[in-house]
Amino acid sequence: MCELNVIVIKGDEKELVMESVTKMLVDGDSIELTGIFGEKTIIFGTIKEIDFSKGETIIIGN
Repeated sequence: MCELNVIVIKGDEKELVMESVTKMLVDGDSIELTGIFGEKTIIFGTIKEIDFSKGETIIIGN
């Protein structure tokens, strides 16, 4: 299975928001993240990059 770590960038700060993300649902600037055990988090921003080789997603936060 391919899981991703989600990192949010706001200005000069990077924050690891969630690990082992298996699903991302985008609705405008709202992004719902679902983890491997079904836990959910909603963040606001724009997806900048998804890199499966690094296992990470970069989101520019609002």
